[in-house]
Amino acid sequence: MRLSIERQTTKVTPDLKRVVARFFFNGDARAKGIILKVMEMTDVEVDITITPILREFSKRHRNITRVFERHADKLKNLFLALKIDPESIEMKRRLLIGSFFTNEFSIESAAFFNPSIVEDVDQSGLEEGEKRIILSFRAVGEGHVSSIVFRRATINRNNDITIIPAGNYVDEPDIIRNAEYHKHIFFQNASSIKLPDSVIREVSNGLPDTFVYVELKRVIREMQQRYQVDHLLKRNLERLLWLADSYYEINFSLDTDISDRVIFPYSDAESRGIEDARFVKYTGDKSGVTYYATYTAFDGVTIQPKLLETRDFYHFKIMPLYGEGAQNKNLALFPRKINGKYAMMSRIDGINNYIMYSDKINIWENPVILQTPKYPWEFVQIGNCGSPIETPEGWLVITHGVGPMRTYCLGVTLLDLEDPTKEIGRLKEPLLIPNKDEREGYVPNVLYSCGALIHNDELVIPYGLSDYASTFATVNLAKLLEKIKAG
Repeated sequence: MRLSIERQTTKVTPDLKRVVARFFFNGDARAKGIILKVMEMTDVEVDITITPILREFSKRHRNITRVFERHADKLKNLFLALKIDPESIEMKRRLLIGSFFTNEFSIESAAFFNPSIVEDVDQSGLEEGEKRIILSFRAVGEGHVSSIVFRRATINRNNDITIIPAGNYVDEPDIIRNAEYHKHIFFQNASSIKLPDSVIREVSNGLPDTFVYVELKRVIREMQQRYQVDHLLKRNLERLLWLADSYYEINFSLDTDISDRVIFPYSDAESRGIEDARFVKYTGDKSGVTYYATYTAFDGVTIQPKLLETRDFYHFKIMPLYGEGAQNKNLALFPRKINGKYAMMSRIDGINNYIMYSDKINIWENPVILQTPKYPWEFVQIGNCGSPIETPEGWLVITHGVGPMRTYCLGVTLLDLEDPTKEIGRLKEPLLIPNKDEREGYVPNVLYSCGALIHNDELVIPYGLSDYASTFATVNLAKLLEKIKAG
């Protein structure tokens, strides 16, 4: 007999009106031409042109003048090349120049799916049995470019979920890239790129013991000039630069609602999208509660697993993950250390679930197979659907299985608390199968989740509907655990 699953009526769908004002650049030559044309305009012409732009787009963005200024600042080298002092340009002309290098991107225009769920940092002012939660989603816009977006919601005592309406604006953060790198650690981490030792030594010899991104970029560009004919080597040198570019921090303004904040691809390694963030509330460190998320960066050719860290959802640190176990997709961090080590699930071969341990949260070696496809609905592959959830009976893992017609179903596994390499049991049948109302979408026949939580003795699962929209389901936890252990 199948478990009783309650599908909620709450649904989160893409919103075409959710746009972000992004920097637009079409090459130095065209940019110089635009700058010169604007500089030739009279003050009256500038005023006539910029006024309606500000009037129209100030209704669509929190501070459009700040956006235009920021984008004009990105052109400083071109101003200097044209022998124009950027500081001497009066404000309206500067804003007009910035507007030519700005375009709106609809972050949710194609899809809004693969949600994860964590407890909100703030649980004040709630009634008994209520919980405030933060949901993250994979939002897909023009060109299939993915970003991470957020919504706040509440769960009441009956586990009904209410999504707090999104704000009126979408904001990008300030980006901090001035990280210092220690040479020994950086090149140890860079071993996954598999550059020849002689090349690694040449790059290393050109750098001080601690260096910043621009110094590495200078050395690599000089080497690429010397190795013009070796296209493979030039490409691998570029990947080494991307590796450094993958470390950065972002800060959102404190006057933004969480629904206003979008984590867009900001490094070259992410240029084609940020996919499937799996957020987890991590406890046990002396520093207190930290929220982590593993996600997949994609540059159009190469996949790079990355880790995001925050305490407040305003300030985020981003770093790449390294090692034999940090390959492919589907990495999910356990919410605490196990026997003194960080623990992670992965799927390095695209087929099986693996588990691995580490002393460092960003270096993952020696993955061990944990699960292989066992039932017809998961014969193609099995993977996790977010971080394991701790229960008195064991680690509860929501899995996804791919079967006939590449249908994605959700399953559940129970692992031993002290030794998660031991599987206590797993459901023989899927917990959730796409029904007739869920199988149509961006990618048909796919149910997928990036995290779940337990509230009021039920497992609450947000899940994507055929890679288009998202909804929720709940199941009684005690009955679920009984079913798993019964085999």
